[in-house]
Amino acid sequence: MRERVHAVVPDIQEAMKWSMPAYMVGGKIVLITAAFKAHMALNFWRGQELRGDDANADAMGQFGKIGSLDELPPDAELDRLIREAADMAKNAPAPRKTKHAPKPPPEMHPEFAAALANAPKAKAALDGFPPSAQRDYFEWIGEAKQDATRQKRIATAIEWLSEGKRRHWKYQNC
Repeated sequence: MRERVHAVVPDIQEAMKWSMPAYMVGGKIVLITAAFKAHMALNFWRGQELRGDDANADAMGQFGKIGSLDELPPDAELDRLIREAADMAKNAPAPRKTKHAPKPPPEMHPEFAAALANAPKAKAALDGFPPSAQRDYFEWIGEAKQDATRQKRIATAIEWLSEGKRRHWKYQNC
């Protein structure tokens, strides 16, 4: 494989990434090959753009598990893909990442809201936390299946919040 890649794109560099041979142009990965006990994989770094709907999403690489040399694409197609991938690495801008819709604002359980109304110090601490830290408390309390569990979690949350602690305070300095 190494000779084939170098023959098609002479200025390609070779490196080991993640314990697999990787072929790069201008510091950008073009192709990674991986060998396993019973199969191999060819993974073009921007393979979805190269192969589109022909890419195999079921396994590593765009060709799925390759069990023998007969399962490789024809030489002309493989050469074309290597050239296109190298050209894309040299010239094409990186694809834009799609933005995900923001998570909806977290909802506070009514029993937790009532408990916070009686604990102004805990409410102030919760209001000072970023939305992700607030969400940790809201989800933890909201996912309780039994009322007894929910009441215990609310009591624990009020205690921790009164001390200014986030939900996962035990792990902050790990």
